[in-house]
Amino acid sequence: MTQPTPVRRERLMTAALELAAAGVPVLPLRARKLPVGNCPACRDNACGGRPNMKTVGACACPAPCHGWAAATTDTAVLVSRPWATAWREAQAVAYHPGGAGLTVVDLDNADAITWARENLAPTRTVATTRGEHWIYLGAMRGANNVRTGVDIKSLMAYARWLGPGTGPMTALPDAVRALTVKERPAPQRGAVAAVSAASAGGVCRHRTPAYLERGIAMAEGRITDARSAVHHTVYRVFLAVLSTHGRCGCLTETHAQRLFVAAQAKGESPRHCAVAWANARTALGV
Repeated sequence: MTQPTPVRRERLMTAALELAAAGVPVLPLRARKLPVGNCPACRDNACGGRPNMKTVGACACPAPCHGWAAATTDTAVLVSRPWATAWREAQAVAYHPGGAGLTVVDLDNADAITWARENLAPTRTVATTRGEHWIYLGAMRGANNVRTGVDIKSLMAYARWLGPGTGPMTALPDAVRALTVKERPAPQRGAVAAVSAASAGGVCRHRTPAYLERGIAMAEGRITDARSAVHHTVYRVFLAVLSTHGRCGCLTETHAQRLFVAAQAKGESPRHCAVAWANARTALGV
């Protein structure tokens, strides 16, 4: 039997406030485990996005817009009037694992659980509808479908709150970080010429911090300033950055994350960013 809305709302609000008090950023989820849609002022990221999505042009909207980026530990915000409608319609509470310094390995079926027990360090476990969440101490880049039935939820992602789970939390192991590292395909014909400038001369010129920083800042600017064809612009920028810095060892995950943040502030989804990045790497063979 479905609980009356006031009872469900009270239960969800209690859980959200307890999590926020413990330093875990939370947000309401509507039906089908979806976050609240952007308000009219924020639709299509017209507002510029929230501060943790984009360095400049912060969203000042008090409503829970922008999905995972709206997650907060501010109890005054959680009980505010702009969030009231969202809580009335909420079906669950979600949290931002990366914002709490956590990583969730989402195991969707029995085979995935068996694999995890054989390959990953034991840690706190939370039962889900179809499988389990394994929660580790430490944040990393999130990714979906890292293997069959396995998603990684941490930075720039949210996970449904299903209770505290059982067992102590273990430090994020390298085996989990390695799940987001894809094998690189062999270089395609013509790809070496496209990236040869990055590795020519024996000494990497990009290790000059100012040079690399200027390149990444320019790439962020190109994405931010795009007025149309955002998908195309994001892919071309990723391609340009990888062609210059992809082979010399200068480009780090932090640099890639900055580009992802800029792209998502323009409306790109995490999935589209990951696909564009992977396609650019494949095209260049890096």
